[in-house]
Amino acid sequence: MLAELIRGRLHTPIAEAKLLDVGCGRGTTSRALAALAPRALVALDLSSALAATARARLPDPHAVIAADFHHLPFSGGGFDAAVAAFCLYHASDPITVITEIARCLRPEGLFIAVTKSLDSYSELDTLLAASGLVPRPDDRPSLYEAAHSHNIAALAAPVLDVLQIRHDEHRFRFTSLEHLARYLATTPKYPLPDRFRDAPQQLAKELCQHLVDGPVEASSTVTYLVGARRA
Repeated sequence: MLAELIRGRLHTPIAEAKLLDVGCGRGTTSRALAALAPRALVALDLSSALAATARARLPDPHAVIAADFHHLPFSGGGFDAAVAAFCLYHASDPITVITEIARCLRPEGLFIAVTKSLDSYSELDTLLAASGLVPRPDDRPSLYEAAHSHNIAALAAPVLDVLQIRHDEHRFRFTSLEHLARYLATTPKYPLPDRFRDAPQQLAKELCQHLVDGPVEASSTVTYLVGARRA
């Protein structure tokens, strides 16, 4: 989807374009951007460990750095397009991050943000309530409160010309309760007992005592915002 949006909206020929991947994590989005064969790609993440992982997955001469997306270490107007995929909801101030990204774009440069709906994976609330491990899990705040499908346009509007909003329904399938336990042991949403935080296999055993083992499906709305820096 990102490749389609970039090809359809980018004013500069991709072979001449300089791209920025903000909040790159392990580099999955960075690899997709590198596959477009831009002139240059710079990716960044606050975590040095994640930046190192992304660096190992990218071909030279693309660059990966560790930096805070609230204070980007670039001069203004240097990039033709920027992507912030599944990261703005981690920001203490998403508008500051969007403003920083826009600052780094050329006039009319392309900005694509990807986020999720507030109720993403709410099926897991029902499952954990049935297990008894988490009291009233549906009362827990969403992981996506800061920047989600329903507020991303409002966050971007003071800074960018919003060109397109696209909502795609996404379903994720955990193959077993053990697979699910590996996810639950790392997510900050649910206050699981400490004994499970570094022991997903023990968590899986506990889940199997209360639930039928097998695949678990969870759904989310994935939202793409396409904007441009105002000339």
